[in-house]
Parts: sequence; structure tokens; C-alpha cells
Amino acid sequence: MRTCVLAAVLVMGSTGATLAQDAAGGQAAFQKWCLPCHDAGEGARIKLGPPLNAIEGRKSGTAEGFNYSDPLKASNITWTEAQFKEFIKGPMQKVPGTRMAFVGVKDDKEVNDLWAYLSRFGADGKPK
Repeated sequence: MRTCVLAAVLVMGSTGATLAQDAAGGQAAFQKWCLPCHDAGEGARIKLGPPLNAIEGRKSGTAEGFNYSDPLKASNITWTEAQFKEFIKGPMQKVPGTRMAFVGVKDDKEVNDLWAYLSRFGADGKPK
């Protein structure tokens, strides 16, 4: 009986850890999925896409100096955790006509980790 209870606790604990947000995992996911087009952190600059500093609470299409597509500017998205996660899973489906030609991140752990990583940066690129 003790073995069954211990096994159940270990499985439940490991499942929660797998779905938890992890900024270090988010950095790896950012490098894998986002870095070719976006920057984040101190010294972030415009690339093919805008810098992703201070994303939490920002309106879509408003990062200074970046020329956004009209559909993204008109989308009226305010970047919250839920909005980001929905968008990053399928940007072209969420905002038809966006120039962000990206199929999306399908792995929930990577999506959670990306938010943990990106939401920690302030406007100056320093961790909050």
C-alpha cells in the first residue's frame, strides 16, 4: 500500500513540475523558436520582428520603431499570459494577415516556459 501511495505522489509531483513555468527552459525555447526574428533582454534590438521586452500588458503593434502589419495593429490584443499563449500556438490563425510567418509552438511546456522567460523583462531589458 505504501508503495502505491508513494508512486501516486511521485507521478502527481512530476506532472506538476512538467507543466510549471520555467524561465531557464523559456530561454532555451526562446533561442530555439524566437531568436532568429526577435530579441529580448538588455540591448534587445529590432530584427525581423520587434524586441519582446516589457511584453506583459503592452498593446499589440506598439513596440517603438517596428513597422507592424495592419492586421496585428488592428487586433487590439493586450499581451497577457493567456493572450500570449493563445497567439504563440498559432500566430497566423490568431491574427490572419500578420507578417509573422510562424507555424507556432505546439508544446504546452515550451509555451509556458516562453511566457515565464519573456514576462520577466522590463522595458529596459533588465529582469523585473
